[in-house]
Amino acid sequence: MTDAPAFDIGSLHAAYADGWPASEMIEAVLSRIEAVADPGIFLYLANGQELLQQVADLGTFDPITKPLWGIPFAVKDNIDVAGMPTTAACPDYAYLPEKDATVVRLLKEAGAIVIGKTNLDQFATGLVGVRSPYPIPRNAIDATLVPGGSSSGSAVATAHGIVSFALGTDTAGSGRIPAGLNNIVGLKPSVGALSTTGVIPACRTLDCVSIFALTADDAWSVFSVAARPDPSDAYSKSILATGHGPLPPVLKIGVPAKHDRHFFGDEAMEAAYVASLEMLATLGHTLVVVPFDDFYATANLLYEGAWVAERYAAVKDFFDSSEASFHPVTRKIYGGAKSLTATDAFNGLYALQALKQKVAPLIASVDLFCVPTAPRHYTMAELEAEPIRENARLGTYTNFVNLLDMCGIAVPAGIRSDGLPASVTLLAASGKDGLTAALAATIHKASGLTLGATGWTQPAARPSADVDEPGIDLVVVGAHLSGMPLNGQLKALDARFVKTATTEAAYRLFSLAGQTPAKPGLIRCTDDKGAAIAVEVWRLSPAAFGQFVAAIPAPLGIGTITLSEGRHAKGFLVESVGLENAIDISDFGGWRAFVDSLAA
Repeated sequence: MTDAPAFDIGSLHAAYADGWPASEMIEAVLSRIEAVADPGIFLYLANGQELLQQVADLGTFDPITKPLWGIPFAVKDNIDVAGMPTTAACPDYAYLPEKDATVVRLLKEAGAIVIGKTNLDQFATGLVGVRSPYPIPRNAIDATLVPGGSSSGSAVATAHGIVSFALGTDTAGSGRIPAGLNNIVGLKPSVGALSTTGVIPACRTLDCVSIFALTADDAWSVFSVAARPDPSDAYSKSILATGHGPLPPVLKIGVPAKHDRHFFGDEAMEAAYVASLEMLATLGHTLVVVPFDDFYATANLLYEGAWVAERYAAVKDFFDSSEASFHPVTRKIYGGAKSLTATDAFNGLYALQALKQKVAPLIASVDLFCVPTAPRHYTMAELEAEPIRENARLGTYTNFVNLLDMCGIAVPAGIRSDGLPASVTLLAASGKDGLTAALAATIHKASGLTLGATGWTQPAARPSADVDEPGIDLVVVGAHLSGMPLNGQLKALDARFVKTATTEAAYRLFSLAGQTPAKPGLIRCTDDKGAAIAVEVWRLSPAAFGQFVAAIPAPLGIGTITLSEGRHAKGFLVESVGLENAIDISDFGGWRAFVDSLAA
């Protein structure tokens, strides 16, 4: 076997394009499984012949019609793969599915190769990764630490580079915690974006199929294939893989105040989180302190009435007839639901609705949030001493997310002072998966980290697949720039940032008198005294563009602006009457530079 490439999608596809046979990829997978020698990762492995048959069935290399051609992946063992047993880490529950879960089918159709089924906290109940009757997967970075769960095997397999990506599930953080503890990316989609047909439920109203990958770009590539509405899933939504592309120069990023941050004595994790926030500020983004009490109150609901009962309801018949088959901790959690009533469930739903109403303005006030993925690393010994408490603490920054219908992505952000991985999670309102993934890619690249536990260097960033979304481009010059007071008007209309740009050197920019908030006016020169002015280009749907233009107050209006590359686009101009008492600020080169000068 010739030397195998790194297993990120771009490197594998480059190797295939150069003639490297996919059969050698299978050899590399099996060789890495042997070298890692961790019997806790996989609960079922396809044999070499089965894997080679999957490769043969793909035909010739074709990444256009099959964007995941020849990419190996693993599947958490609460997700069905035809012909492979599903156990949910409970041997007595095992069955052999006749067809793939919807998400697995879509990935196979895109050319991905299923290697096997991975270990988990039984019935996806836990954040530690050790509640399994099988051998426990070892943390890929430090075997003395918990691997994180419930998707432990999927995360560890990805971190070792055995597979390019793996599927997990996420109800309370199971797709994020193991990613953070193993130095990889964990994408938790908006609820309903990926079908859960063929997935054993934990809390069916909250469950998400999650994606572990070595890079944020790879996670997004998988999401782009798998995000499809599914009529067979009553909770499926049409949340398309859009919005992943260039980032606005300034994002408003919500963070908890210092007194709202919980690290349970792990000073190294706290310092790493502060360093991550400093990185974001250095990248030009604005950090906004947001009160987190109501987020934590929401998290506390997850293991009360309604949602504990929902876990029990998912496997009620099996639990009632085979209670002894359950892991002791899982049995205690599910058994507690037997005493709950419909009144308890409705009271939980009422409490959640009240909290949703309270936090909605906070979620709308920022573009996204940045929180620690996990508050600390726990050793296996610490978990053995306090199994319930430490599991609960791991969910500090994850338990509220699905309840509030948010999307999220965990991303490696650096190395702690003790050499262990640091990770942050980006959270946003439902449907903003692309924005969080794009910022995650920027953070990962800025960290300079190698991939997982492999030592592989990060690949070059790949261009976004959806840069040519249809719409009308709008050139903004002032208060509608990213981070400025009126930018929210664009975002409320689902406008998408396209790029920063400059006009041709034929304009003058003025600070207008009597405007609240302060606004500039751009006007085209009739002489040779024009300047190039910094602008941003945002894209709106035709309907949103019309709605936006109708609300523009005089003396501003929309005209045609010529950019420095010679391209024409619609954008803000000012009527000449609006220049009375205005100040010419053209020499600053743009509104942002002028505003910064006032602040200085």
